[in-house]
This record gives sequence, structure tokens and C-alpha cells, in this order.
Amino acid sequence: MPYIAHYPASAPDRATVDAAAEPLLLEFGVNWCPHCQNAQPAIEQALAAYPALRHIKVEDGPGRRLGRSFRVKLWPSLILLQHGVELGRVVRPLAEAEVADLLALLPPAP
Repeated sequence: MPYIAHYPASAPDRATVDAAAEPLLLEFGVNWCPHCQNAQPAIEQALAAYPALRHIKVEDGPGRRLGRSFRVKLWPSLILLQHGVELGRVVRPLAEAEVADLLALLPPAP
């Protein structure tokens, strides 16, 4: 799945995320956040090596339940999931290697 540049206003609910059979990468943040903006090149570069990985950007903030359910405190927070189980996370990455290390936690494809 291609890299997504902006955080959409709509987000899946926790049950939908937990029920996903395929691995997915949740990215919590907001479009105006300078930390989120600075992390985008590293995220985009690392995701280029995983074109099949589902990447979901989630606009976070007050009243946003999905971020609270994952205890997101800082933006951007990237959480790698498989079958609703957190494999790992990285917060405020600035280097491609930080995101690549997270994505390397994915089990090999069968």
C-alpha cells in the first residue's frame, strides 16, 4: 500500500483494527504538528521497502478514542500490529533506520 501523506479526519475503530488479519502500521499524529512533519521523510523511505504493508494515518487529539486505547502520548507514534497485537512502536522517529527497525519486527511472509 502506498505511503499516505496526510492524516485524515476519519479513523477506524479499535475493533476494526484488532480484527485486521494482515499486519498494519498505525501512525498517530496531526497535519500541523512539526514533529509529525519532520518524521515524514523517514517514514516514507522506510515504507518503500514494504509496499504491501497497510499504513493507516490516524488524526489524534482530545476525544479521539483510538489513540487513547493505544496510550499514545506523543506525535507521531507509529505502532506495528498483527492480528490486533502490538509488535512494537516508535515515537518521533527522525531517521529511516528507526522506522526500518520497527518494520523488521514483521514476521517473514509465508
